[in-house]
Amino acid sequence: MTTSAGDRDARLAEAVALRASGDEAKRRHARELLIALSAELPDDAEVAYQTAWVHDVLGLEAEAVPFYERALAGSGLPEPDRRGARLGHASTLRSLGRYPEAVEAFRAGLAEFPDDNALRTFLAMALYNVGEHHEAMRTLLETLAATSADPWIQRYRPAIEHYARDLDAVG
Repeated sequence: MTTSAGDRDARLAEAVALRASGDEAKRRHARELLIALSAELPDDAEVAYQTAWVHDVLGLEAEAVPFYERALAGSGLPEPDRRGARLGHASTLRSLGRYPEAVEAFRAGLAEFPDDNALRTFLAMALYNVGEHHEAMRTLLETLAATSADPWIQRYRPAIEHYARDLDAVG
């Protein structure tokens, strides 16, 4: 069966709306629609991303991974979706206990999107999971110092940044 661009877009929009509804039955139906569309369009990165996402929201993380990988292998994702796919993929690996792979995936995401503090924060969690506690804490402290609007954090930002570099510093 050949899927026209208009048909693809309509089916994808319907599935995304069903997934976003928050209703479990509608999300399961969205999954069915997306699996079928993904089978018809295996090289469509956007369809793969939406298929991964619906698996994640249904708690089917292991089934989401290959769709995230397919989405990221292609070049058809708009920038916000590619960021989302990077975070979703790495977070899913982490939630499955695949911590070293998650660290690699978060680092790949940050190589592509170095300004993404959500990726950086989740990377810190994965670093903790692989026993890199110092690196995890450094990453969180640097992110906090750089992004917090809290006046007290900003007041002590130089000290926070200093200790982020060397948590064991004395004096």
